[in-house]
Amino acid sequence: MLESLNLKRKLSKPAYSRTMPQLQDRLRRLQYEARAAGIATILCLEGWEMSERGQVVQTLTEKLDPRLIRVFRGVPPSSFEQRYHFLWRYEIALPSHGEMAVFDHSWYCRVLEDRCDKVVKKRVWQQAYPQIAHFERWLTDDGQIVIKFWLHISKKEQKKRIRKTLRNPLLRWKVTKDTKRQHKRYSKWIMAVEEMVAKTNAAQAPWTLVEANDSHWARVRVFRTIIDRLEKALAQRKAREEQLGRAAKKKAAAKDAAPGKEEYGAGPRIVAKGAA
Repeated sequence: MLESLNLKRKLSKPAYSRTMPQLQDRLRRLQYEARAAGIATILCLEGWEMSERGQVVQTLTEKLDPRLIRVFRGVPPSSFEQRYHFLWRYEIALPSHGEMAVFDHSWYCRVLEDRCDKVVKKRVWQQAYPQIAHFERWLTDDGQIVIKFWLHISKKEQKKRIRKTLRNPLLRWKVTKDTKRQHKRYSKWIMAVEEMVAKTNAAQAPWTLVEANDSHWARVRVFRTIIDRLEKALAQRKAREEQLGRAAKKKAAAKDAAPGKEEYGAGPRIVAKGAA
């Protein structure tokens, strides 16, 4: 699956400079339309270390209304959060109707980091697949939009970015032990990602695999996917409302046209026998 992605896809800087402002403006307008329609949007942003998820989030939030969007950075659960089911801390961070939540690392950490770093036993992360599927089905059945991304880069590109980051004194903090460990276990992570996508890809919450060797291409791909999903959800919501409106009008018209209906309180006149 991942090997079929064309990681050579690129977008030139001039083309990116022309395209991105338009996409940002369109997404901002859709943000207000989603608020008016009461549609909640959930973005799950997953990907390799050094795949520039942070830059995607920064570009995403640059022109959006900050009152209607929240970003949650994936960090290990606290001792308090470990008392509860692993999905609990994400459930309490879900967006309200009309708002958007971005999870930079989401509940998929259970079948990625926890699995590859052996934080939990095999039976635990295997049980997480159906639990995640049921969780996302519950969200979409409630009318929320779940958009999931995997930013994919090659092992060669990851190594290149690690070296470049280490040469910058202001950015070298981004390269952690986890980054180096993931790079070393790249092939093991590939297997985990493939299984994750295969077992949690659903029609109501599909995965979007993004070719991220070129950062310009990746950001535009993410924006276009979000815009497309929001436009479809808004169109479906509008169609349902129009259908319900037509059904209500038809029912009211049928009620008004029904024969033999008397006003409330008016009954047949009763005349006593022999009365004039």
